[in-house]
Amino acid sequence: MKLLVDNMFPAVLGRSLGALFAGQHHVIHIKDKFGTGGLKDPEWIGALGQEGGWCVLSGDLRIAKKRPSRQLFLQANLVGFFPLPAVMALPLTGIAARILHVWPIIERTVETMDRGCFEIGIKSPRFRPIS
Repeated sequence: MKLLVDNMFPAVLGRSLGALFAGQHHVIHIKDKFGTGGLKDPEWIGALGQEGGWCVLSGDLRIAKKRPSRQLFLQANLVGFFPLPAVMALPLTGIAARILHVWPIIERTVETMDRGCFEIGIKSPRFRPIS
């Protein structure tokens, strides 16, 4: 699995997940993949779509809900995981704990879906599709 962690999360989260899952998965923060410049959503979404096989952990629900970002995201065959605001309001350790708690579900979802946007809630072990 290749997972991009976006700018809504600190780079240390992406790097920590990358170190934790090294040898199993390729996890990288957007700054480490594309540099520190102000990359626009269509640019990184398009680049990941061209490479293929990527999924995304993003705190930006706008990508999953608003056109044209949602349309571009799905056309790029990306699977996205979007923590709800209650999760994003947690301290970094809480966010990391929630991501690790649902990690097996992330893996299964990526194995079975070729595209889609899913909410990560504060308590439920299930992901709700974002339509």
